[in-house]
Amino acid sequence: MAGTVYPILPGAVAIFFAFLVYGWFFSFDPFGVWFWIIQILIVVVLFVADYVVSAWGVKKFGGSKLSTTLSTIGVIIGPFVIPAFGLVLGPFIGAFIGELIGGSSPSKASKVGFGSVVGLFTSTVMKIILQIVMIVLFIIWVVRFA
Repeated sequence: MAGTVYPILPGAVAIFFAFLVYGWFFSFDPFGVWFWIIQILIVVVLFVADYVVSAWGVKKFGGSKLSTTLSTIGVIIGPFVIPAFGLVLGPFIGAFIGELIGGSSPSKASKVGFGSVVGLFTSTVMKIILQIVMIVLFIIWVVRFA
């Protein structure tokens, strides 16, 4: 679940791959079509919602498309540039710079930067919940249908 808090790592894909590894080493018998359909839907929802929820945070606080784009770039680059705090500072700085470039005041740019962090944390909580759901469904399927 490291991908939950570090966006470069695909947490949901790793969990899905773990299901495949389990099947290869033990058995695919517990998993029917519905298991795979549900898991694939969760993975798709995770990928789509990750970007939508993060963008929502910027938009909710009055941000522009440029702020949304730079905030997303900040999420990706931030952890590499500032290892300890880059995940939080990256989107904030990206949205802040995007608003300043767009002609907003520093106070509005700060507000939009804060919105990017709210979106990031909301997205992270959502990913944690959905990835736990993936794992719990896996355990239920293995215990119940094995």
